[in-house]
Amino acid sequence: MPGKMIESFTDLVDDGRPHVPVRQFMLRVLAGPDKEVEYDSTGERVTIGTAEGADFVLRDRTVSRFHCEISVVRDKVVVTDLGSRNGTRVDGVSILSVHLHHGAVLGMGRTRLRFELGSEDLLIPVSGAERFGQLLGRSTAMRAVFALLERAARSEATVLILGETGTGKDLVAESIHRQSERREGPFVVVDCGAVPPTLLENELFGHERGAYTGATDAHPGAVEAAQGGTLFLDEIGELPRDLQPKLLRVLDAHVTQRLGSARWMPVDVRVMAATNRDLKVEVNTHRFRSDLYYRLAVLQVRLPPLRERPEDVPLLVEEFLAETIDSQGEGAAQLRDPATLEALAGHRWPGNVRELRNYVARCVALGSYAPPDPDDTHENYRSTIDATQPLREARERWMQAFERRYLQELLRRHRNNVTAAARAAGVDRAYLYRLLARTPIKR
Repeated sequence: MPGKMIESFTDLVDDGRPHVPVRQFMLRVLAGPDKEVEYDSTGERVTIGTAEGADFVLRDRTVSRFHCEISVVRDKVVVTDLGSRNGTRVDGVSILSVHLHHGAVLGMGRTRLRFELGSEDLLIPVSGAERFGQLLGRSTAMRAVFALLERAARSEATVLILGETGTGKDLVAESIHRQSERREGPFVVVDCGAVPPTLLENELFGHERGAYTGATDAHPGAVEAAQGGTLFLDEIGELPRDLQPKLLRVLDAHVTQRLGSARWMPVDVRVMAATNRDLKVEVNTHRFRSDLYYRLAVLQVRLPPLRERPEDVPLLVEEFLAETIDSQGEGAAQLRDPATLEALAGHRWPGNVRELRNYVARCVALGSYAPPDPDDTHENYRSTIDATQPLREARERWMQAFERRYLQELLRRHRNNVTAAARAAGVDRAYLYRLLARTPIKR
């Protein structure tokens, strides 16, 4: 039986801190094996499916394990299909992601549910602070995250950090570690997306002498290196499926095994992981083990993208200016202008906080303010390469910029016909829909 996942802040005990209201909603099953069953939301996000880890568990075998997700985003309620087998329908229309209205009927498999907005709001606790470790924000969204992080730092729970590229997932992990009881222990980072799959097992678990050709000495892996501290697994969605049972053993039994050894060694390690993928979709497509997902997601932290917290932009700009050498120069003065800050708050920032930081540094270095290109992605990375950035970050920006421009041209050629575009691109239509959902482009 998997441990309960903390998806919403109302799962946490109220300790008298300030709260913000979040719209409550209800679901009632109209047809299917669970007819007449009702569900009242307890937070800002509800996952529907047949898996034990779903919030609203259905018995309909035509429903996927994690079928769809309903979330409250500011003043809107959004339903998103999670790569389900049979798709999700709203009022009879197949959808990928859409806003819900009061009385909407959701269809999944043989099940139909009625969505209703509640008459009362839920109260979500928020932190009174504008900073947690290396993270900064005064928006309600970020202070709600801080409230959860403060509790995470006082616990030993495994943490799964979710969010788009550039939102600061690595800073969340390190900040939790620095404020936890393990702060005196090591903080070991393994980027599962940067290490070749053939070498990742050795990187994580180490090897004994003679384990393979060239293994002249024994080598401890990252799990052992993190003894008494925290192991942070970045881009956990890239972990090969054949290594997932071995990581599950670390989490469940607190033991590790080197390559070439028959002995399991006990370890005292807290594990945190991060991904910009939706692991529920990965579970549905059998690329990620459901039992490992449950074990990693004991406590989930979702970082909002910068476009969902524009009120934090002036605060972040000032913070980044303070980090620069010429924080009082002409470029800095232009960035502090109220009209400039208003324009920056209205930009989408597809690269999120990381993009804003680099943008501020560039304006200061050039000594002048240049408005960000609304059609660009990731700091105007059209034809230049910034070799001062780590390879993984630079490659990630280029890949996202390429995907955006490719999808724009693909849809233009096929007049926004997704079926024809998917056929021409040689990919499944559902996969193309997922690409379009995560890529901000003009249709």
